[in-house]
Amino acid sequence: MIKVEESSELFSLLNAENQALDEIMTDFNSKFPRIRHFRLCTSLLMLLEDKSVLKSTQRLVAFTILHQAYSSQQSSMNPFISFLINAACNEEAEKYERGFILQLLASSNSSNSKEVLKQTATDFVKGFDPSSQAFPQQEQLQQQYCDRVHPEPYNCLLRNATVKNVVPDPDVPSGCDLNSPEFDLEPGAKPKLGSGDRDEALTGLLQNLSLEGFGPRWIRPLPPRLLIQDELVWLNPDNNHELQWDYGMCADTSRGAAVRDLIAKALKGPLAPAQQEQVFVELGNDPKLVYHCGLTPIKLPDLVENNPLIAVEVLIKLINSAEIAEYFTVLVNMDMSLHSMEVVNRLTTAVELPTEFVHMISTCRTDL
Repeated sequence: MIKVEESSELFSLLNAENQALDEIMTDFNSKFPRIRHFRLCTSLLMLLEDKSVLKSTQRLVAFTILHQAYSSQQSSMNPFISFLINAACNEEAEKYERGFILQLLASSNSSNSKEVLKQTATDFVKGFDPSSQAFPQQEQLQQQYCDRVHPEPYNCLLRNATVKNVVPDPDVPSGCDLNSPEFDLEPGAKPKLGSGDRDEALTGLLQNLSLEGFGPRWIRPLPPRLLIQDELVWLNPDNNHELQWDYGMCADTSRGAAVRDLIAKALKGPLAPAQQEQVFVELGNDPKLVYHCGLTPIKLPDLVENNPLIAVEVLIKLINSAEIAEYFTVLVNMDMSLHSMEVVNRLTTAVELPTEFVHMISTCRTDL
């Protein structure tokens, strides 16, 4: 959360117990830019959460920094005002500590109350008189220094969401003062657990404090910002349940089956007279069978060469269709032969051909 050099400088301010509090704040503002104040104050707040971490004078300096770092703003704009009010109303805390916080809060509204900042932390602890200090209710302080009264008590997020990194010394009996000289390491004696360099431990704690872990965690890796080349695209097609009518349902698929079979044979070779007669009879009974016989303009030359009479009959039935022009074009452009000329002659006598088709026939005869 804070840098190594920042932790050392901040801890040196906490140890300035014989320096006036306003001078400590002057050093604080000169050493740290305003943009770093919130991180530094948050680190101090974490240390203040456990009473055994800091000494009594260090705690007073830390409370001073939390309050005075935002003294240029209204009290309600201080992000740590709820913590300060909660600490001032904590009945388990020392009365000099509660009284000190109350005087800090009052110093923002009265110039006379700023006298507390001219004292040192040591002098305040020694000269504090509990009988001369009134301790108001928490609701009264909230109404005075906050925008509104909080209906619920302040709950520290850090205390509820983190694992406590301060454990009691098993060699120190419960209720004893850890700062008592009797617990100091004596020369030649076996070191006790936790009897190392206290200052070094606190600076290391400041350096390793972090807010990481409080933000929401992704349950999967973050997606890439740009599209990946040859990326598999996952498609979710819409289910179309629209009803479609089947017009071919229950239709007679056997219609024209005999004619289709005979036309298929006629494209490959000459048909017998009986088979030719059957084709003529089927087409005569149902002229629309010509549209179901399987003949296309591309297949017409084969039918003309193998069965010219059937080709003539089919073309006569197709004379009124929209595709007749394609059939005529194929007929004129196919290789000239006796069968093709026979088909053309029979068509000219059986039906009235289009003018352009007659012109094409005349052109073919001229070329011959």
